Amino acid sequence: MNKTLIALCLLASAGVHAQNTDSTVANGGWTGSGEFGFASARGNSRTENVNARLGLSQENEYWKNNFFLNGMRSRGEVSVVDANGNTVDRFSTTANRYDAGASVGYKLDPRSYVVGAGRYEHDDFGANLWQSTVSLGYGYIALKNERTELSFEIGPGYKRYRPSDTTVQVDGAQTTVRQPTESEAVGRGLINYKYRLTDNTAFEDTLLIEAGSKNKYYQNDAGLSVSMTKKMALKFGFQARYNSDVQPGRQTTDTLTTTNLVYNF
Repeated sequence: MNKTLIALCLLASAGVHAQNTDSTVANGGWTGSGEFGFASARGNSRTENVNARLGLSQENEYWKNNFFLNGMRSRGEVSVVDANGNTVDRFSTTANRYDAGASVGYKLDPRSYVVGAGRYEHDDFGANLWQSTVSLGYGYIALKNERTELSFEIGPGYKRYRPSDTTVQVDGAQTTVRQPTESEAVGRGLINYKYRLTDNTAFEDTLLIEAGSKNKYYQNDAGLSVSMTKKMALKFGFQARYNSDVQPGRQTTDTLTTTNLVYNF
């Protein structure tokens, strides 16, 4: 995990250096957005859900860089068995996940670029407690105009992850068993598609693939944003995440549907 965080810092430093070395483009080609969504219910049920995202991107004559930080947390009433064997309802955390990543691409020509990428994710309730990946590959901008953008990235990488803990019965008591950390070489692929439907409505879909011999991980993020002002927008998002190798009792697929307020800068 520490190695991955160091790699992300190096990637971020390279991105900042890229901004300083290209003063001919206004603002260095940087854009960014922040998202936030919150929901709370009281009465017959009690739930709280919050999710937030921060994204930065840069594209100019020499560089194509991206950085992101996401977080999601949910609490709700769940039925548990207390020390006396009684079933009671408690307000407990039901989801807790955050992830961060960066990619730094150096353009070989207006369409192709060499890209280094790193990603780290922690999920208390997922198939893996944490997973981290670093990779080096080739990117290609297949299409780019005022309305549409389509780009691809592919290359080899290295992944480390720790599967979620399992629970077994030992002498009639539930015992948590910690799983060992796994590592493997993976192939990383990324497909990013953007399409502006109208002047104030845009659709974006990103597919990430990290495939190894032990585990295959796929993540697809789709979002439809409707601008209310030049800076503010409302975004509807849907995320699907798949792990091919999970512990007993865990699902291979997780989904997340969001409605967030977006601030663009």
